Amino acid sequence: MNAFKLAVIGKDVSQSSSPAMHTFIAKKLGYDVSYDNITVPPEEFASRAEEFFAGYYGFNVTIPFKLDIIPFLSSLEGDAAAFGAVNTVVSSTRRGYNTDGLGFMLMLENAGVQAAGKSVLILGAGGAGRSAAKKLKDAGASVTVFDKNAQSAQRVAAEFSVQAAEELACAPYDIIINATGVGMHKTVGVSPVGEDLISLCNTAIDLIYVPRKSRFLEIAEGLGKKIINGMPMLFYQAYYAECIYHGIQPHAAQAKQLFEEFGRSGADI
Repeated sequence: MNAFKLAVIGKDVSQSSSPAMHTFIAKKLGYDVSYDNITVPPEEFASRAEEFFAGYYGFNVTIPFKLDIIPFLSSLEGDAAAFGAVNTVVSSTRRGYNTDGLGFMLMLENAGVQAAGKSVLILGAGGAGRSAAKKLKDAGASVTVFDKNAQSAQRVAAEFSVQAAEELACAPYDIIINATGVGMHKTVGVSPVGEDLISLCNTAIDLIYVPRKSRFLEIAEGLGKKIINGMPMLFYQAYYAECIYHGIQPHAAQAKQLFEEFGRSGADI
């Protein structure tokens, strides 16, 4: 098998699930990869960027470097151009890609959640929120974005022709998505919204994957709502990235099968 040297690069990726996922996916696709996790202080990223191109066949970038990598690239492909953010880089061509939106939509599809005609509230107008907003809008959903920074929500609304909510009103939505960081790290046990709003939705989706069941999802489950955590999205965006690295055509059914196998392999998903 061909050997490929890959990595994930972020502010703190010491606990990242990416190495396990990527090596598993690559092996199943017939490729041998080594996959490093590289933690870089933000002030050092620009001075070290060339080292990543020289040292790796390709690499993934995560918070907060999805924008910082762009000046070092020759082109933005597909969703990367639309989002203005990159999570996957092929070093030889210096092309940047973004597989977050593809991973998000496949997560919905495989969970049996239809976007067309649904009303969706997205909490958070950062990178994950922007990706979700565009993909859901393209799929025919009615999308509202809320962010504590109202200008951030307004920028997403203007960019993708969705709605921005200046205040978080208690109104019914088919789907509520937590695309903030609330519920992880120092905010474990905290939900971004209360039971009064969650009670009015049908499906609650948290893009956080650690903890597996955030407080937001615990509340929703207790109210009998359908819940989805972000682990499938993480896996599927990794699958699409591996397809890019190896120049192969992605297939949704194959991605779902691999995710199920990954879970049976003993991984905590």
